[in-house]
Amino acid sequence: MSIPFDRRTVDADGVHIHVTVGGSGPPLLLLHGYPQTHVIWHRVAPALAEDFTVVATDLRGYGDSDKPAPGPDDAEYSKRAMARDQLLVMNQLGFDRFGVAGHDRGGRVAHRLALDAPEAVSALAVLDIVPTRHTFEHADKDFGLGYFHWFFLAAPNGIPERMIGADPRFWIEARMRARHHGGTPFDPAALEEYVRCFSGPAAIAASCSDYRAAAGIDLEHDRESGLVEAPLLALWGEHGFVGRHYDVPAVWREYARDVRGQALDCDHYLPEERPDEVVAALREFFS
Repeated sequence: MSIPFDRRTVDADGVHIHVTVGGSGPPLLLLHGYPQTHVIWHRVAPALAEDFTVVATDLRGYGDSDKPAPGPDDAEYSKRAMARDQLLVMNQLGFDRFGVAGHDRGGRVAHRLALDAPEAVSALAVLDIVPTRHTFEHADKDFGLGYFHWFFLAAPNGIPERMIGADPRFWIEARMRARHHGGTPFDPAALEEYVRCFSGPAAIAASCSDYRAAAGIDLEHDRESGLVEAPLLALWGEHGFVGRHYDVPAVWREYARDVRGQALDCDHYLPEERPDEVVAALREFFS
């Protein structure tokens, strides 16, 4: 029998966060990446809910969560602000200490959450990323070509907003096709949900602000931070840019005290391409 998930909206100090909750057991927060929503976990969350109370949310600026208008320094979409939302959500759900797993942008929010609220994060899993500071400090031609969207989305004067807004479906589908390596195909209903949630001007503006923050205020916060104290699991796709370009565990050992890692036979979208392996790895780690 499938485990039901409840949908609700949680007020995180004035920012309304869309939340799904299901299962029982220790609390586990799942955070999605760009340009997805919590739906990226649709092949993973039901299985994890057999052992955990799974909370899958839409980050601010994404999905059906609020999309505050970006300010001049993009502080509204700093990973610190986005992480605080998630901490408030978990606290309001009654969880003072919990595990967190984040893919892509959600992994960066999860990393910041573990740094800013070490008393709350019992364990951290990051999927297909290395730390933001490391990527910028070691950027080269391959990074610029492989992750060109980091620089495109951070461009000023409304350039990416105008260009993506002309055909958001094309942008989403092109991004996802370019970073998928023959694993389980994307679910058409999930793709339609990503297009629905991403296509509005407020969502496009918010996501660009997310990337501008990464190149600005997030780096300031990262340079002031120490090591992650919680145990950290890094999962990555061996065929993706991260797996081909970095020694992922070695990089994370510069940013966390207790690191373990595992490559999966896929590209970037681990929860959709290799859901069974993701479930197995997360279940073992968070147990």
